[in-house]
Amino acid sequence: MDKEDALTMDKCSFCGREKKEVNLLIAGMEGHICDRCIEQAYTIVEEEFKSDKEFDLNGLKLLKPREIKEFLDQYVIGQDQAKKILSVAVYNHYKRLTQKVQNDETEIEKSNIILVGETGTGKTLLARTVAKMLHVPFTIVDATVLTEAGYVGEDIESLLTRLLQAADYNVEAAERGIVFIDEIDKIARKGDNPSITRDVSGEGVQQGLLKLLEGSVVNVPPQGGRKHPEQKMIPVNTKNILFVCGGAFDGIEKKISKRLNTAVVGYGAQKSVEKIDRKNILQYISPQDLKTFGLIPEIIGRLPVLTYLQPLDREALRNILTEPKNSIIKQYVKLFGLDNIELTFTDDALEFIVDKAVEFKLGARGLRSICESIMIDAMFDSPTEGIKELLITRDYAERKIDPGSTQRLRAI
Repeated sequence: MDKEDALTMDKCSFCGREKKEVNLLIAGMEGHICDRCIEQAYTIVEEEFKSDKEFDLNGLKLLKPREIKEFLDQYVIGQDQAKKILSVAVYNHYKRLTQKVQNDETEIEKSNIILVGETGTGKTLLARTVAKMLHVPFTIVDATVLTEAGYVGEDIESLLTRLLQAADYNVEAAERGIVFIDEIDKIARKGDNPSITRDVSGEGVQQGLLKLLEGSVVNVPPQGGRKHPEQKMIPVNTKNILFVCGGAFDGIEKKISKRLNTAVVGYGAQKSVEKIDRKNILQYISPQDLKTFGLIPEIIGRLPVLTYLQPLDREALRNILTEPKNSIIKQYVKLFGLDNIELTFTDDALEFIVDKAVEFKLGARGLRSICESIMIDAMFDSPTEGIKELLITRDYAERKIDPGSTQRLRAI
């Protein structure tokens, strides 16, 4: 072997770095490759396959509504009616995307959905769970940050910017995606009558959303709105984008009750009132109640599918703690398991957590807050104390729920 060959043996054939400059140098038949070039090559291959196959609908297996609901059942407890409606909507969305162009005049229109439910009943969780199984771009956006164009806040078009980012700027894929708009109730009109002053974060946003929900070509800034005014706009057709909206609509129960009472007149009035389930008044919600709450009629018409989520009872909260694949207790067990600590909860401790969640009326979101208050000291001390087992009993949980944390939970 001559001197020139010996020098070549100690260098990467791709970048020319010497052996002492890299962490690893792998030998091949007639050359070498370093760890840095391997990482760069892997990234390039990933990007190529991602752009080609991630949102390819040609080889898509169309999931039936029952199969979609069965998948949701693994992660979300209860809410069967909302799951059915969401499953059918997603299934029909897939069918619209995969249908072949026909000569007849019948065109299947999309059915945008609005989910109404108290805080912590699982609106956002349903959307996130659907995202796990989708083969179309999916994004969740918060309506609270949206304002009318030209004012402080995000423009309405930023919804589509997020979708474009989820589609890796593949416009064709983004145009068949799904957008979940959370906190839709926060853009309600501030009063029943139009204001003289501009309602830029309420009615103004609703007016801007109309063209997106209905289906039109919108010029979308790829990097956001006013931060990069020189950027080139990307036209996106929203005709095949499915919009799912969710909101708590806090206080809408009073408007539903008022409507139900005024509608009952005559000899059968008392009998009709007795049939109304006062504990779950949300099940009687109608588009009329959304209009009274502050949504404009035009936007209600573009969200034709209206459904509600049941308030979680004690049994549902107990199941949420342990049953789903990503249940709160399983998350804590896995978290402690990473430190080789075996974590166990007694049944009495779980019952205590549920009791507190019912008392605070925070839904499933309250379960996590309560568990965090109970587990914070254990999570702080256990990694350094070197313990192997940890048992959470009711007495331990009661001691950790101090008056200060109770007041914070009540204030949420």
